[in-house]
Amino acid sequence: MTADEFPHSAAIFAAVCACIFTVVGGLGNIITIGALLKCPKMRGHATTAFVLSLCISDLLFCTFSLPLTAIRYFRKAWTLGDTLCKIFPVIFYGNVAVSLLSMVGITLNRYILIAWHGLYSKIYKPLYIIFQIICFWLIAFFMMLPPLIGIWGEMGLDEQTFSCTILSKDGKSMKKFLFLIGFLVPCLVIIISYSCIYITVKRQKTKLEAHRCLKTKESALIARRHREDNRLTIMMLTIFICFILCFLPLMLVNVIDEHNTLSPWLHTFASIMAWASSVINPFIYAASNRNYRIAYYKIFTLIKCWGDPATPMPSKSYQGSKNSKDPSGGMRSTPLFDSNDIQKIQKNNAIGYSA
Repeated sequence: MTADEFPHSAAIFAAVCACIFTVVGGLGNIITIGALLKCPKMRGHATTAFVLSLCISDLLFCTFSLPLTAIRYFRKAWTLGDTLCKIFPVIFYGNVAVSLLSMVGITLNRYILIAWHGLYSKIYKPLYIIFQIICFWLIAFFMMLPPLIGIWGEMGLDEQTFSCTILSKDGKSMKKFLFLIGFLVPCLVIIISYSCIYITVKRQKTKLEAHRCLKTKESALIARRHREDNRLTIMMLTIFICFILCFLPLMLVNVIDEHNTLSPWLHTFASIMAWASSVINPFIYAASNRNYRIAYYKIFTLIKCWGDPATPMPSKSYQGSKNSKDPSGGMRSTPLFDSNDIQKIQKNNAIGYSA
């Protein structure tokens, strides 16, 4: 199949999706970065540093890779020069690696906080966190060096799909190695870590149930801390699952169908799914974690583009405990929060420990 034989409808559909994702993903990630940097409570968390790394990676993808992709699909050809054609796959695959490694950092952070709380403050000092993030970025982009300099495959234009990607050279290509080492290994580390987190949380819950009769202030604070940790852990697990669902089709298509014998629509759909991974994370943050909603509220208030948020309606099944100070209670799934209760929420959150 040549570029002229590539379905025009598929090319236009991909180009329009790339344009939409550029705008939505760019704005979403910029707002998320600003919200996290503006909120002192979130800025002090070790997890936030890894989330910022993930956001910056997504922002780079939305503002660099997607606009070039839209041009490529609109023209059904690469017209931006050989140099940019070599840089494009470096940024694309490097961003995927950075995103996965940032998720590895988040997962290990959650596991150490929950299972090895005594070591947490020693491992996650500001300087150590910065060092970890720098290592993630260096590892991700150094992995692209062999094909870039032509010693293991090469960066170039695939005439059939008019895409700049990793090509075979002398019958050798780095794509399968990147899939195994750069994709599967981090995914396995994350899956194993979350399995350990689940086991640890289950044990801790059993202990809390055994000591429920001890209604002391200390036990209430411990229970609150566990709730906050579990909410954040669930949010990060959701991000990882969505990332896998988005990128796995593209990885499989690139490895299995190196010679583009499958339907062009299949390649197009797999690519669009991968692009969506850089857009959906801000929505996950806002939908699944109250602290992130507060951070978004602050940044929207700052730029005066957001009115008073809607007051959450209690669920009919919600029955708050008389002794509970948790303003969310059974309403974690309700939209946003009451603007009159923001100060109360922040005060209550300050009581509990959150990583």
